[in-house]
Amino acid sequence: MAKGLLVTYALWAVGGPAGLHHLYLGRDSHALLWMLTLGGGGLGWLWEFWKLPSFVAQANRAQGQRQSPRGVTPPLSPIRFAAQVIVGIYFGLVALISLSSMVNFYIVALPLAVGLGVLLVAAVGNQTSDFKNTLGAAFLTSPIFYGRPIAILPISVAASITAQRHRRYKALVASEPLSVRLYRLGLAYLAFTGPLAYSALCNTAATLSYVAETFGSFLNWFSFFPLLGRLMEFVLFLPYRIWRLLMGETGFNSSCFQEWAKLYEFVHSFQDEKRQLAYRVLGLSEGATNEEIHRSYRELVKVWHPDHNLDQTEEAQRHFLEIQAAYEVLSQPRKPWGSRR
Repeated sequence: MAKGLLVTYALWAVGGPAGLHHLYLGRDSHALLWMLTLGGGGLGWLWEFWKLPSFVAQANRAQGQRQSPRGVTPPLSPIRFAAQVIVGIYFGLVALISLSSMVNFYIVALPLAVGLGVLLVAAVGNQTSDFKNTLGAAFLTSPIFYGRPIAILPISVAASITAQRHRRYKALVASEPLSVRLYRLGLAYLAFTGPLAYSALCNTAATLSYVAETFGSFLNWFSFFPLLGRLMEFVLFLPYRIWRLLMGETGFNSSCFQEWAKLYEFVHSFQDEKRQLAYRVLGLSEGATNEEIHRSYRELVKVWHPDHNLDQTEEAQRHFLEIQAAYEVLSQPRKPWGSRR
């Protein structure tokens, strides 16, 4: 049955951020992406207003096709590539918050989460990519940055480049009952939100620490690019500013904004505490020089490398990861609080 444009716009207006219009058009990957990101943070949902006619035409055209294009490669899309990198980072951050306590997290869980995020964007619309090659690129990149939260960025870029190189049109398959599609989407949604919900409800204190650490590490990525860093801080404040405007509050002294400022200040104070802990892990006093930090790091890595402690592998691996994390924290430039505003 042909899809209607008015129905699509109605579903976009009523349940757009939840992907209802994409579900109606048979774009299940896009629907799941919107469910997990609330319509791309709302921006993707608004931007789609102008794209809905082409989505409807594509859905109706697919119903009339008997076979997918063969030997034809979809055109390269910079927007899709950027979305793959962003969603890959997003999936990685969620995994870092909810699954980082797992053994071999940086070898298994992190590249898997980032790779699946990239593949989800690659499967939007009538395109897809190679599953094995994309995940393979993620798993091969992960060991290079083992134990470092910044690994999310290069893993996502490598997986996105691979997904673009192996992009292709989807093979046409017979339409499935709505109940089957909803069941599959429900399982995928639970797989994404389940670990995060468990961490938030059953291990709240640790989850808050993970959120603060991840939040702070994310901001530290932009320490060498002040303009981009300020832009990211503005984006992080944006939801509360919008909330203030919608609630009719004016000025920067609203309670919502103050609460967000407290949270933001907590994140940076957490970063200061993390630096103090890093000094203790490396056996240094605050204010140690870069040379002292590097020398202590090299000595401790030799002592606690898992390959040199086969009789106490688990303890050695724990110390090794702590040393790696402490060195990364102290290697990042520290900015005064006033410059972060």
